[in-house]
Amino acid sequence: MNAFAELIETIAHAPINKRAVTNHGVLNEAFAYPKPSSFSRGMRIDLNGITILLISGTASIDENGTSVHIGDFRAQMRRTFANITGLLAAEGCTWHDIVRTTCYLRDIERDYEAFNEERTAFYTEQGLAPLPASTGIQAILCRPELLIEIEAIAMFRTDKAKAESELR
Repeated sequence: MNAFAELIETIAHAPINKRAVTNHGVLNEAFAYPKPSSFSRGMRIDLNGITILLISGTASIDENGTSVHIGDFRAQMRRTFANITGLLAAEGCTWHDIVRTTCYLRDIERDYEAFNEERTAFYTEQGLAPLPASTGIQAILCRPELLIEIEAIAMFRTDKAKAESELR
């Protein structure tokens, strides 16, 4: 069997390890809300040297679970990016590892221009190339004061040396 076939066979039978993603410095846990909500801030999945992070819908929420920047779309978006950045950092990665975002806007007609300006400025500041795949959707969010919520998917290698040797 060649090395590629062996790698595929190994991946196919490797255990899938998963655990919740958290960073209490930027966000509390959803189950700690006054009205508990049953979800993790994200899920980390480790697959034979490759990690996938599934970041739950994240908004302008502080470390106490309070909505912040009420009525200010741009400030809410910046806090949302900061919260996602904190979740990524807790797992040893950055926005360079993001492959996809789904962006939910309460009023896409009113806020899309500001959304695109803020996203472009943030991605430029991060030096992202290529840019993540993305979808923008108008949606009613879980709290009436929230104007934007973003979920994200990140992928990165956790064992680069091992992966390179297996491909040889």
